[in-house]
Amino acid sequence: MLVLSRKKNESIVINNDITIVVVDIRGDKVRLGVEAPKEVPVHRREVFDLIKQNEAKALEEATRAAATSEEASGEEASGEEASGEEATSETESTEENS
Repeated sequence: MLVLSRKKNESIVINNDITIVVVDIRGDKVRLGVEAPKEVPVHRREVFDLIKQNEAKALEEATRAAATSEEASGEEASGEEASGEEATSETESTEENS
């Protein structure tokens, strides 16, 4: 981790397009301003952590739903095959009786 000292109104530039400015210092609180392109997400750490947790939950639920859907599709296909076998057996029995 790079540690830098900055005074009020001083800034740090990251990757030529992100600027962090020390806007105010009051006691143990530092207010920072962030200038970044709109496509660069900027979040406080606690918000970022919540976003990642929600994304992980959504991925888990989507994976679970896909697995459940695949299982249901497999059961339907098995049911159709069994129905087809029964129909063939009934047709053969009818032909033998004729």
